[in-house]
Amino acid sequence: MSEEKPEQTFFFNEPSAKLSPKQPPVAADSAVRNAEQKSDPEEELPHYHGHRERIRQRFQKVGHAGFADYEMLEILLYRSIKQGDTKPLAKALLSRFGSLAEVLGAPEHLLREVKGCGPAVTFDLKLVAALTHRMIRSDIREKTVLSSWSKVMDYCVAAMAYESREQFRILFLDKKNSLIADEVQQVGTVDHTPVYPREVIARALQLAASGIILAHNHPSGDPTPSKADIEMTRTIANIGAQMGIVVHDHIIIGKNGHASLKDLKLF
Repeated sequence: MSEEKPEQTFFFNEPSAKLSPKQPPVAADSAVRNAEQKSDPEEELPHYHGHRERIRQRFQKVGHAGFADYEMLEILLYRSIKQGDTKPLAKALLSRFGSLAEVLGAPEHLLREVKGCGPAVTFDLKLVAALTHRMIRSDIREKTVLSSWSKVMDYCVAAMAYESREQFRILFLDKKNSLIADEVQQVGTVDHTPVYPREVIARALQLAASGIILAHNHPSGDPTPSKADIEMTRTIANIGAQMGIVVHDHIIIGKNGHASLKDLKLF
C-alpha cells in the first residue's frame, strides 16, 4: 500500500490552474496590456489643441491690427463656444454675409441659418453690434455734430447699413448743433418706408430742436436717392423752414456706400 503524498506537496507539484476572474494578472501580462492601451498623447489631441491660448497671446502682443477678420470673429466666438475649434464657424459666417460688419449687422434669423450658430452665438454677435452702436453714438453726443461729420456717417453706417428693412432715422440737434436725440421714426419694407413730414417737424418741436439730420437705408445696397426721397426731403425742409428748424442733410446709407442729398444739391 502506497503512502499518501502530503497535501502540501501534492498541490505544489500540480500543474498551475487557470486564473479565476478574481485573481489579479501577473505583472508581465499587466505591463503588456498597459503598453497596448497607451498611445502617444500628442496623437490623441485635436489639431486645434492650445490654439486659443496661442491666439490670445498673439493678440496681447500685436493687437487687432495683426489679425484677419476671421481671426477676430474666431476670438469673439470663444465667449459662446467654450470648447472646440471656432475657426470653421467664423469663416462660414464671413462667407455667408461677406464682411465682419455684415455678420454683426445680420438679423438673428439669418445668423441661425449658418450651421453651428445657435442662440448663444447669435446673442453675443448682436450684443457686440449693439455695443458698437452705443460707443459711436456716445462719441458724437459729446461733440458738435456738424464738425464731426465723419463720425456721424460712421454711426449711421454701423446702425443702418446692414438692416434688412428700410429705417427712417432722425438726429435732432440743438442750437449748438449738439445731438439732443437719435430716433428711428419709421421701419418699412425692403424698399419703402412711410414718412410723414409734419410728424417729423412736430417731433422736432417737442424736443426743442433747432436742426435735424435725416437718414435712411437702402437694403439693396445702392445709396442712390430715389425721386420719392428727394421730394420728401424738400417737403420736410420747406415745412421746417417755416418753424425755424433747419434740415442740415438727408443721408442715404447702403452697403455699397452712402449719399448726401445736400452734397448732391438736391434740396
